Amino acid sequence: MNARQIMNTTFHSLHPDASIGAALQVFQQASAESGRRIFGLMVIDDGGHLTGILSMSDILTLLQPKHVHIWGEMDDIDISGLIETMGRKSRDHLVGDIMTTEVITVSGDAHLFAVLELMNRHHIRRVPVVDDGRVTGIVYLSDLFFHLIERIKHETG
Repeated sequence: MNARQIMNTTFHSLHPDASIGAALQVFQQASAESGRRIFGLMVIDDGGHLTGILSMSDILTLLQPKHVHIWGEMDDIDISGLIETMGRKSRDHLVGDIMTTEVITVSGDAHLFAVLELMNRHHIRRVPVVDDGRVTGIVYLSDLFFHLIERIKHETG
């Protein structure tokens, strides 16, 4: 059992020079095409090398207004139009500006339990599979979980 056996080889990715507006469209398209919500996309350069991951958290951090931590103490704040303003500002940023660059990867030969241990230890739900410096797939924690369920069911009858 290794990562190659359960990785998805069909995946959407982003270029580091893509705008956040374009990235949001890719998130929606990837979710629609895969039939599940996608919360992170690999960022790959022109040479096919992984340069980062853009996650839902990266985008939410960009959208979060500054000083929001004191808003709960103030009654006179007018937040009308705030979401639209933050949306317009976010579109000027590039994927490479906000992506997470320290990415944990595995090779296609990595044992499934080693992949599981990495995901549990680092609290990550997806891990890119990189072989010979190029991205070859992605393992989702949910796919690993359901693969193990099927194996257990098969082995125990």
